[in-house]
Formats: sequence, C-alpha cells, structure tokens
Amino acid sequence: ARHDRHKLFTMADSKENELTPITVITGFLGAGKTTLVNYILKEQNQWKICVLENEFGEVAIDDGLVAESLDAPEDLITMDNGCVCCSVRGDLVRTLGQLATRRKDFDAILLETTGLADPAPIVYTVQTNPKMSDNYRIDSIVCLADCKHLEAHLDEAKPDGSVNEALQQVAFADKILLNKVDLVTAEEK
Repeated sequence: ARHDRHKLFTMADSKENELTPITVITGFLGAGKTTLVNYILKEQNQWKICVLENEFGEVAIDDGLVAESLDAPEDLITMDNGCVCCSVRGDLVRTLGQLATRRKDFDAILLETTGLADPAPIVYTVQTNPKMSDNYRIDSIVCLADCKHLEAHLDEAKPDGSVNEALQQVAFADKILLNKVDLVTAEEK
C-alpha cells in the first residue's frame, strides 16, 4: 500500500509539472505591476513568457520589447525575447483556451490584473474549470504594494459595503512585493 501511495504522489507531481504555471501579478492602481512585467521581460532571456495584460493598464508593455503584432483575435504579440503578450479583452477562460494549443511554447504565463481586480475569481476559475486545470496551474500570486499609499488603500471603506480589493489582493497573495519604498519617510515606516 505504501508503494501505491508513493506512486500516486509521483504521478500527481508529474502531472503538476506538465501544467503551464501562471503567476498572477496583482496590486492596486499605480503600484507598479506593468513596470514589474516590463522589467521581467527586459532583464531575463532564459524563459519564454506569455503575458496576459489587462487593457486598462496605466502603463503599456514596453513597445521596444514587441517584435511583431500577429493581428490575432486575442491580440497576441510576439516579443523579441520569445515572449508573448496578450491583451485580455474578454473572458479569461476563452483567452487561456485559445492559448492552450500553444502553451508548451511558453515556460510560464504572467497574468497582470487590473488594479481593482480581486484575484479570487481568477484562482477559482483556473483551479475548478476542467479546460483550465487540465492545462494550467496557479504558481504564485504576487501582490505589488505601493508603500506610500498602502495604509490608505488597506483602510479604505467602500461606500456600499463592497469588498476592499486591496485587502483581497494582499490576503490572496503568497508573495507581497513592497514597491516605492524610497517614497516613504522614516516616520512613516
């Protein structure tokens, strides 16, 4: 029985490694999400990364990284370093479904959310939709936090009792990247 359990764990680990990892980049407006994605695309050249970018970003993916536009329905753009950028204009399931046939071309997917996005539905969708969970896995949820405005965002009371997105982003993150620390005074720290 022990050997069978080990075999099951090994099979599960193998299946997990076959899935394309998705790193969700979240954080409130102006926290530096797109700046981080641009940095990753510029500074690394060992991985082929597919970037799913929201269309409402304050800063666009750096045009200098774009090699060509494919004019595909999902707005796929091939990057100079072998990466791909996709502006998610519609349904996440549809977009990832269209990428599923090409997912082996990528080492990873970076999914940049809007500043007002709650990451919970993204995680739920990838983990519970068979079209997603058969091809992808959530590798990490990285929350960028603007140190200068962090407290204000976390303490913000929503008028109609709706969810504070900044709290949700921090709560769901397994990594929190403090950004703009140079803007915080010693007293504020």
